[in-house]
Amino acid sequence: MRAAELELLGQELGIDVVGAAPAEPYENTERHIRERRARGLFADMRFTMARPEISCHPEDALPDARTVVSAALCYWSEEPPLEPGQGRLPRYTWFHAYAELREKLDALGRRLGGDYRVLVDENQHVDREAAARSGVGFYGKNTLLITRRHGSWVVLGSLITAVGIEPGEPMPFACGSCTLCIEACPTGALDEPGVLDSTKCLSYWSQAAAPIPEEYREPLEAQVYGCDICQDVCPWNGGIEKRRAGQAPPIGAEPHVSLVDWLEASDDDLRARYDRLFVPRK
Repeated sequence: MRAAELELLGQELGIDVVGAAPAEPYENTERHIRERRARGLFADMRFTMARPEISCHPEDALPDARTVVSAALCYWSEEPPLEPGQGRLPRYTWFHAYAELREKLDALGRRLGGDYRVLVDENQHVDREAAARSGVGFYGKNTLLITRRHGSWVVLGSLITAVGIEPGEPMPFACGSCTLCIEACPTGALDEPGVLDSTKCLSYWSQAAAPIPEEYREPLEAQVYGCDICQDVCPWNGGIEKRRAGQAPPIGAEPHVSLVDWLEASDDDLRARYDRLFVPRK
């Protein structure tokens, strides 16, 4: 299949950006994971970093794997005013963006034919590396995948398929001399461009099982989960095409939560109501 055919098929299914790359080992990514894990930069996070011998080898994800199709779905919506007593959630959690992308990739797999496997927000695959190889976007200095049309306001997913597809052309690094994300991070988690120190990251601490250190509590402000600071300041996220621009947030979207409600809710209640979030025992 030609790359242009894949793009048209993706558009039909409502996928915002799609590209393909050969199902080959992510050797550099595996090396980076092992090096950064040895430096303690992942804190106690596991995810794709726990077993890079699996997450960096898409060729083993399917017996007859030939191609990794990478897909991006823009989740951006305008944030309504924050009312007193409310806490803020990051945009990607306002609705089930990953679930929506998973359904679209499953439909794509059926349209392509042959054996396939959908991997969306899974520990078994580094979706960002697939996206970079396939031309869906490039790694920014904030470590996020930046797409040409939607910036980094996207969730990523992958489809491992037995079908041969023309590979996309990788995007060149396009941050230039900009350091806005590095300067904006209130805790210095991005002081090394392109490398995230999770032990200083507000998003990490909002999800960690351990108590949030005193020095990181004030920078969180009204943020009760995650953090969008390094995305909010990125020039790629300013004048971009925003898929949901001018539209109300999707039905059921929840950009803000009641702080009193969260404080009074039990751990089990929070997990049940916010199954799209990683909510540890607090």
